[in-house]
Amino acid sequence: MEGAEADVAEERAKQVREGVRRHRDRMRAAGLRPVQFWVRDVEDPAFVEAVRRQCTAIGASPRDGEDQRFVDDLSDGIW
Repeated sequence: MEGAEADVAEERAKQVREGVRRHRDRMRAAGLRPVQFWVRDVEDPAFVEAVRRQCTAIGASPRDGEDQRFVDDLSDGIW
């Protein structure tokens, strides 16, 4: 980019930065703070295979009904 096009892009970048800053200021004023954390990539083939394997094992368990009731009791009111 050169000339006027670069100026427009820089102005837009400034507007975005300012908007983000204002949003963060509002969130902090509301008593919140930003947090970053990493989670598993649910599209990773290794993850998908592990979930499939674990679900199959749970489904084949003679206690699967009891296990599901336990999970349901724990999650009651969360969802």
